[in-house]
Amino acid sequence: MKALRPLTLLVGLTGLWQLLVALTGVPPYILPGPLPVARALTAHLPVLAGHLGTTLTEILLGLGLGTLLGSSAALAMILSPLLKRWMLPVLVASQAIPVFAMAPILVLWLGYGMASKVAMAVLIIFFPVASSFYSGMRRTDADLLELARIMDARPLKVLTCIVIPSALPSFAAGLRVATAVAPIGAVVGEWVGSSRGLGYFMLHANARMQIDLMFAALTVLAAASLSLYFLVDRLLDRLVFWQPRDAGQ
Repeated sequence: MKALRPLTLLVGLTGLWQLLVALTGVPPYILPGPLPVARALTAHLPVLAGHLGTTLTEILLGLGLGTLLGSSAALAMILSPLLKRWMLPVLVASQAIPVFAMAPILVLWLGYGMASKVAMAVLIIFFPVASSFYSGMRRTDADLLELARIMDARPLKVLTCIVIPSALPSFAAGLRVATAVAPIGAVVGEWVGSSRGLGYFMLHANARMQIDLMFAALTVLAAASLSLYFLVDRLLDRLVFWQPRDAGQ
């Protein structure tokens, strides 16, 4: 039954989509039906696969770099109260600036290549990873810390054996959020300026009024994003096996 759930959901959503098109009579250049989109997807599959490879590379690089920088910033703040006082306001203030507004500036600074798209993804990923990991380390069980103090444990041992393992469930939650939003950074970067990627492909299909092709690219992007999310989710479930589980799991 669990294996049939995604298929049932897919069939249900596709049925609702077709019903919406049939009932409203909306023209295909506004909202094409599922069948024209499926035909466009099949006809342009090799081209779409090439652009998907570029977008996925940007997402994975952004995810890796953003996770590294976010977790490093959280560790720096927990290790140095002085650094925390300087970094925390900057970290919070950075979220007040819409990341999308940074896209043209990043393209100007880093060019039309992959670097500006990876930087966009890093900017989106950095905050959820840093804030969740830092918050998790701050909530370390006080009894465990007191026991370590009584046993005269070294600070590095306390950090690696108590603080970080206690914070990993929170880190995993932040990484799941980061994985879900990472494609936004890559695609927005491609919209602003690029010559490859699904965002670029969608923009050009829209300009040529090939709306079915645009929806086909959107479908590929959604499928890839979902697959990446569930892959990371399963991986985190195995690696951070002591994290609290849902009642239904």
